[in-house]
Amino acid sequence: MKAQIRKIAVFVEELREEMGREISPATRKVAAVAVIRNPFAGHYVEDLTDLIDIGAELGDLLGRRCVEALGIEPSAVESYGKAAMVGEDGELEHAAAILHPALGKPLRAAVEKGAALVPSSKKRGGPGQTLDIPLGHKDAAYVRSHFDGMDIRLADSPRAGEIMVAVALTDSGRPLPRIGGLTVDEIEGKDGLR
Repeated sequence: MKAQIRKIAVFVEELREEMGREISPATRKVAAVAVIRNPFAGHYVEDLTDLIDIGAELGDLLGRRCVEALGIEPSAVESYGKAAMVGEDGELEHAAAILHPALGKPLRAAVEKGAALVPSSKKRGGPGQTLDIPLGHKDAAYVRSHFDGMDIRLADSPRAGEIMVAVALTDSGRPLPRIGGLTVDEIEGKDGLR
């Protein structure tokens, strides 16, 4: 593995009640986060292939950790998202190299499909700063009930020469959705939109 991982954390959120209404079954979100050494911290490098390769490794590792934490079959995952925060000695392009060229394919394999784009965010930050992970339905971007997000933070990460990389999954959409749009039972899952 190219990634030099200092730390992995997994967060599971289960919502059982909203606005005084019971949510049954509960809606669940999970995020798996890896804190890795940034091999290019502190200096400009033209070729970011090593970070692209690390993205593929982490797409698989973090995707599988999330599915395992939810305790469901991979095909039962409904939403996904990804995010990265570079420490102060890194640049946003380092986060982009991890998230975009190669992380998606192994993540889709971990959740058995995934026709839609994986929503993403990237930022620069330091220890204890919140990382927001956007979420969208894995097979159809127009499913409004699944426009959501999850935020996580680690008190000691990312340090200046690190990158915090996260993948989030859900087993459902938002609780009590009522803003219309394409419903889950209407998904075709062919073009990633509907």
